[in-house]
Amino acid sequence: MAFSAAELHVLRRLLAHALQPSTAPLTASEVQDCLRLAASVDDAVLEAGRLRAFLLEDLARYRGALPGSLSGYLELLQDALAAGYEPQPDDLAALRALRANPLAGAVLERAQAVAERSVRRRLAAAPAPRTRLLALAGGKDQPPAPPKPAPAPAPGKEPPARPVPTPGEVFPPRRKPTPPPAAGLAAV
Repeated sequence: MAFSAAELHVLRRLLAHALQPSTAPLTASEVQDCLRLAASVDDAVLEAGRLRAFLLEDLARYRGALPGSLSGYLELLQDALAAGYEPQPDDLAALRALRANPLAGAVLERAQAVAERSVRRRLAAAPAPRTRLLALAGGKDQPPAPPKPAPAPAPGKEPPARPVPTPGEVFPPRRKPTPPPAAGLAAV
């Protein structure tokens, strides 16, 4: 993003005002200049987004026309990588298929390095898991713990044993659908 001389002058005045310990308010013309500068920056950001979307669509069109568009695709991909583009799995697959070409092989190495840095950055930024893995007793360095005896039932108050249900009781058989009544006859 580049600023014009007038925009730089406004920006310099606003930064100087922000750094001064005085609390003097901005004049009306300074506020208008600030609003115009903010609008210009917003327009530039919007236009940069539109340009990026166009370039990514162009890159996808070239990738779809491979191998016939190899030179154009490699040129666009190199420019996109230089501008901070993170290669997609489709880009890496296309480059792997074309790695016999020396330039495609070099771009593949660069794209894989960028993709790996991207994945590492996303993993480092991911929140930590909520639970920790705990070591369980009886691990490699510890002798196994003796089994705990089952508690003895209270005398005279033994609960009745529950029967184990059969699969037919848990999952009853399906009923066969009844055929529809014959035409002209009423169902009773």
